[in-house]
Amino acid sequence: MTAPLRGPHGPRGSDAPRAFVLLGGLKVILRNWRYLHELEERGVVPLVVTSQQWRAECLRQMASATRPGSLIAEARFVSGIVGTEGGFTAGVVAAVMEWRERYDIVGVFAAGEMLVEQTGIVADMLGLPAPGLRATRVCRNKYLQRAYLAEWSPRAVIVPPGERDTLPYDDVTFPAVLKPSGRRESSGVRVVEDRAQLAELVSSDAYLPDETLLVEEQVRGQEYSVEALVQDGKIVFESVTHKRTNEESGAYFVELAHTVPAPPSPDNDRLLAANRDIIERLAVENAIVHTELRLPTGGSPVLKELAVRTPGDGLLPLYHLTTGRPMEPDILRIALGEPVTPPEPVRHARQVYVQTEHGVLRDVTVRHPQAPAVVWTANGEPWPEIGPGTPNEPAAVRAVLVLKPHGARIGPLTESGDRAVTFLIDAPSPAELDRLEAEMTAAIEVSITAD
Repeated sequence: MTAPLRGPHGPRGSDAPRAFVLLGGLKVILRNWRYLHELEERGVVPLVVTSQQWRAECLRQMASATRPGSLIAEARFVSGIVGTEGGFTAGVVAAVMEWRERYDIVGVFAAGEMLVEQTGIVADMLGLPAPGLRATRVCRNKYLQRAYLAEWSPRAVIVPPGERDTLPYDDVTFPAVLKPSGRRESSGVRVVEDRAQLAELVSSDAYLPDETLLVEEQVRGQEYSVEALVQDGKIVFESVTHKRTNEESGAYFVELAHTVPAPPSPDNDRLLAANRDIIERLAVENAIVHTELRLPTGGSPVLKELAVRTPGDGLLPLYHLTTGRPMEPDILRIALGEPVTPPEPVRHARQVYVQTEHGVLRDVTVRHPQAPAVVWTANGEPWPEIGPGTPNEPAAVRAVLVLKPHGARIGPLTESGDRAVTFLIDAPSPAELDRLEAEMTAAIEVSITAD
């Protein structure tokens, strides 16, 4: 039997269905469910590659009649360890090669951080629009970011696997920041005050033996991110996000609030300029870019980290609230090689994470006349639709979400996954946004009992 002729994406000259591959953690794909809905409306088959840890939940949702999980046509589950270089790659390539035999794959996109590098590989293999091999490799690895982007980076000491006993302590300025180079969600990132504490941490079981570590100078200053849409190497949209973290109360860097867009300031121009230079240095081709920066008082922007995938937390819903249109369709247009019309911000939006007591989570209630019903979205459940208002509509509460299940233990905030309750609001002005945040913070009651 003669094998069918092949094109770069799939069978050539056949009636193979058009398909699009979404790669990343299932939780991220379901939180940003508009990718699946947009593909369905286009008549394009959604294929998902995620990790083995999501197998049971993904198959359950695919078999249900509940959207968005039921929209996933096929899924493949790959093995690997986050933070260990080279993990997941063979499984991702094998899955896409197998699908290529049956589908005309017209696009691929890294919906989450876990499979960014692998997305770049399969996009290059298929000849599809993507951030580019340099961008996907560097953006998935913090020590490569320090190497490629030294002009914007803090001073850093790279500690490869097997070399922790010979760490050059004399090259470290304290206080410093210790971080694993390949993890997500601020996992393992913390301040170290002196040599003795650093020595204790790098020799502990907090870090896997095959993880590369970074020891960086601690940069103080306001934290921001810049989100940009890049098509054919040109920035078609860019915006600054203002952030708050818990770093002032301890040794960790967990994000507690995002404001889109950042309040007007001359600093915004400096942040945008730095991001443009970074995008040029990495030769980013087609992507959404999420760049986290620090701005020391009187200093230049300093790079924390860079990503070419869906921004984390509720940033995409925030952009929907502030521009009046979802960003997911534009991201897919870029991945499909279609022209994009940049959105225009018309409102101000904010996501706030509620800090709670420690103990067992029992319930969340809100006593505010504008608040919608509380939605529990733990264990990979999709977020509800969060729709925008009109430009001059009064300040509004758009969502109150619980990110942990009933009975979960709530402890200190050491990484993003520790956060339990969040709300999203928008307003026609920053002042009204501040007022509504204060009202909501007072109105939310998180019921916690002792362990």
